[in-house]
Amino acid sequence: MGRLFGTDGVRGVANADLTAELALGLSVAAAHVLAEAGTFEGHRPKAVVGRDPRASGEFLEAAVVAGLASAGVDVLRVGVLPTPAVAHLTAALGADLGVMLSASHNAMPDNGVKFFARGGHKLADDLEDRIEAVYEEHRTGAPWERPTGAGVGRVTTYDQGLDQYVAHLIGVLPNRLDGLKIVLDEAHGAASRVSPEAFARAGAEIITIGAEPDGLNINDGCGSTHLEQLQAAVVEHGADLGIAHDGDADRCLAVDHTGAEVDGDQILAVLALGMRERGVLRHDTVVATVMSNLGFKLAMEREGLRLVQTAVGDRYVLEEMKAQGYALGGEQSGHVIALDHATTGDGTLTGLLLAARVAETGRNLRDLASVMERLPQVLINVPDVDKSRVKTSPELAAAVADAERQLGETGRVLLRPSGTEPLVRVMVEAADLEQARAVAEHLADAVKAALG
Repeated sequence: MGRLFGTDGVRGVANADLTAELALGLSVAAAHVLAEAGTFEGHRPKAVVGRDPRASGEFLEAAVVAGLASAGVDVLRVGVLPTPAVAHLTAALGADLGVMLSASHNAMPDNGVKFFARGGHKLADDLEDRIEAVYEEHRTGAPWERPTGAGVGRVTTYDQGLDQYVAHLIGVLPNRLDGLKIVLDEAHGAASRVSPEAFARAGAEIITIGAEPDGLNINDGCGSTHLEQLQAAVVEHGADLGIAHDGDADRCLAVDHTGAEVDGDQILAVLALGMRERGVLRHDTVVATVMSNLGFKLAMEREGLRLVQTAVGDRYVLEEMKAQGYALGGEQSGHVIALDHATTGDGTLTGLLLAARVAETGRNLRDLASVMERLPQVLINVPDVDKSRVKTSPELAAAVADAERQLGETGRVLLRPSGTEPLVRVMVEAADLEQARAVAEHLADAVKAALG
């Protein structure tokens, strides 16, 4: 069996790859592993369970809750809330474990199971590996130790989660948003109630789109992966800016008043300068991944800020931030972590902080984002290939070396297997867009030939 956990939990097509049996088994395994690690020592364990609006989340939530309760864990069901809200509530309610059911920006048929440890932090790799091992051990025949009678977990619906989370968001804002008109695209996802409530309470005039989830329309032509509707709405309404989330609202992209996209790198740049002014950007350092645009790196150097780069995945950004005590990090895709206020990427918080910077400075977002110039970057996803051989294929290594020779000092190449989808990502950056596109297409063909 290949590793179940990717860079962001266990994902797959719901009821095909990710079944109720798998969700239940992983939840029981997680309870046993955390008990073995001493997490529950001396008290009755408690878990927070939330989900995004996908139809499949209904039966998967039931499976997770059943698994945890059968292992003796008391469960607080918080319902449809963003991933960062579940992380926040795991910490705020003193829970030993948090579980979020979501496939984030993936299409509706997919779903996922993501675990949080006490304090709302993602589980370490070794704990995930142990959960997999225990799950597999019991799947193949070893019986679980099961509590009975009063030892089984109790299940409670917790209705205060939304208000508690929104109050937290408002409480950490450096200033209000009065006078701003903002369009919000909620991707028919988990933030469809939370985000409009938070922005309105912060003082903004809001126009909301993509906020009518029906279980089937999540991420469907809207949200952070499809900015076209938001761009049109910002221009139509004469808004100051637009904010787009993905299905579980752990990421945020933006649109300026002209309808131009403001990506995660630009958002990080704007927030970094604002945090430095307020004296809260610890060590004058920002953490980002190797996917960040070269223009972002150049802008940080020009502004006298240090950039630390990690492997792709917000978990690796977070690990570096925690290890070194940094306050701000994120990804080009819009996962932004403000570690003083959140334990994971938080799209609603990011959008609020970005809007607060616009309100504070009186400058429009286009002007603020111009602190960096994005160099041409072409990303091609190559599906239906053996992504496990990206680093071992000699043919692919030769193709990459040839591409790097063509680009010289003016560009770079990055190939990586997706941690959440069955594909390989080809990224090429160059001073000239046409050269970047040509090299990327050549490399994509090389990936298909070598790994197909």
